[in-house]
This record gives sequence, structure tokens and C-alpha cells, in this order.
Amino acid sequence: MTARQEPSGQATSVQDQASAVLAESRPAIRPHLDRGEREIKDAVLRMGVMVEDQILAALDALVHHDAEAATRVILDDRKINEAQLNLSSLISTVIATQQPVARDLRYLLSLDHVTYELERMGDHASSVAKQARKLAPYPPPRPYVELPEMARLVASLVRGILGALVDVDESAARQVAAQDDEVDRLYHKTFEETLNVMRADPANVDPGTRILFAAHYLERIGDRVTNIAEDIVFLATGQIEDLNP
Repeated sequence: MTARQEPSGQATSVQDQASAVLAESRPAIRPHLDRGEREIKDAVLRMGVMVEDQILAALDALVHHDAEAATRVILDDRKINEAQLNLSSLISTVIATQQPVARDLRYLLSLDHVTYELERMGDHASSVAKQARKLAPYPPPRPYVELPEMARLVASLVRGILGALVDVDESAARQVAAQDDEVDRLYHKTFEETLNVMRADPANVDPGTRILFAAHYLERIGDRVTNIAEDIVFLATGQIEDLNP
């Protein structure tokens, strides 16, 4: 009887030891995961600042007909591309080595999607700069009233949505996404007024087309800000919601 009890006692001892080892390892694992998340979050914020700077630089090149400044914006887009690749690699490494679950995993995957959206915003800013470079030789067919306002607005939306992301602030994310309606309004106004200028004088067709393209790319940045806002709402509530139906 005693001999039969010894294996059971040994098994219990082994289980206790295993539980103790796991309990000791959990506190060690969590700081590594927290450190990885902080590093990724900080890098995402830096990438967002780069995108905001690119939008405003493209606007400045457009308004001042500065082809050289536009070219710098186009070339600097590769820095945003590199940042996105590095971040995606870092996120994959943290997931593979720290094996996050539940909310941590959702957060990291959402950050990965945010880097994609930011990279595309950088592409759109570069596309605005390309139109600015083509517009440089032309006098403006009409005052750039809505375009600067659009560019400054979408740049501020990028800054605002990054702030909401840091705190996973659902309310702030919704407020930022709601401002995309103003971006859309400015875009439609630009479209209609530029078409009128193009109809009035065929010489305005080429520069007018460039303005329409630039406005389109700025409008797309607003849409991608909304996509990030939807990611934040999902993180905060677990619900998938279309914030710009």
C-alpha cells in the first residue's frame, strides 16, 4: 500500500514543482512583453510624425510651386517604407517570442495594421508631392483655398488618431473619425470649383487635373485615418464598426 502511494506522492511533488516554475516564469515574461509593446508603440508614433511632416511638406511644395521641395518629399517616402518594414518585423518577433494572447495579441496585430495604414498615407503624401512637382511650372488656375485647408486638417487628424491609439481611447477615435466628413466636404468643393475653372478655360485643364489628383490623395488620407479609428474602437470594445458608412 505504501509502495503504491510513493509514485502518487512523487507525481504530486513534480506537479507542485512545475506549478512553481510556471508561476516564477510569468512575472519574467510579462515585463519582456510590456517592453516590446512600448518599443513598438513608440516606433509607431515616430512613424506617424513622419507621415504628418510629409503631408505638410507636400502642401508647402504645392503652394510655393517648389519642384525641389516636392522631390525631397518623394524621396523621403522611402524612410516611411523602411519604418513600416522594420515595425512589421519587430511585431512578428514579439509575437513569436512572447506568445501574447487575448488583448495583447489583438493590440499587436492592430498596431501592425496601423503601420500599413501609415505607410499608405505616406504614399499618398508622396503622390501629392508628385502633383506639386508637375504643377510647379504653372501659375495656379485658382487660389489654393481648399487644398491647404484639407492638407492641414488631415495632418491634424493623423496626429489626433495617434493620440487616441496610445490610450486606446474609443471616444477620441470616434471624434477624429467624425472630422473626416469635413475632409470630404472640402474635397467635393475643390472638385466642383476646379471643374468650373477647367470648363472656363482649356488652358486650365492640365493644372486643374493635377489639383484634382492632389485633392483625391488628401481625401484618401482622411479615409485611412478612419480605418485606424475603427481599429481603436475594436480594441476598446471588441466590436467591428464602420465609422464612415
